[in-house]
Amino acid sequence: MNSQRLPLIGWREWVMLPEFGITGIKAKVDTGARSSSIHAVNIEQFDVDGITKVRFQIAPVQHDDQQLVQAEAKLLCQRTVTDSGGHQEQRPVVLTTVSLGDTTWPIELTLTNRDVMGFRMLLGRQAIRDRFLVDSGHSFLQSGQGEVEEGEGAVDEAWEEGEAREAGEDGGVAGVSVL
Repeated sequence: MNSQRLPLIGWREWVMLPEFGITGIKAKVDTGARSSSIHAVNIEQFDVDGITKVRFQIAPVQHDDQQLVQAEAKLLCQRTVTDSGGHQEQRPVVLTTVSLGDTTWPIELTLTNRDVMGFRMLLGRQAIRDRFLVDSGHSFLQSGQGEVEEGEGAVDEAWEEGEAREAGEDGGVAGVSVL
């Protein structure tokens, strides 16, 4: 695909997860992460007519665990994921739809507790490959709130909010362009 025709996204964007009833969740765009993940709690695996599903709760607003969204999805698989600190975790994987700007597409999401992380959702390179170019000096380019970051790239507000814990996950990776 011609990278010049791909729309630009910032290092963070507001996305929607319509199948879960989430009309806005702030996601960090992370080209250093292969998979996408979402903050999920109370994850329960169960079977319905021979189909394995997961039931879980999503707290889409950072620092607010009172607003919980109940969700249920078919379990695709369990996947071992290695985080930026080298720790491995077995995570459930579900398939859902994500919307960013005018684009809606299917996405695999791993479910994990991201409470200590700066963002409730991480949009990894598999999700954005061949769909977007990443401009790491801007935020919210597709979600209607475009802003240029102050200082050195995207460090001002992110570091203040404790999102620096995830900063080491960034980097250009094959198939995803970072500006």
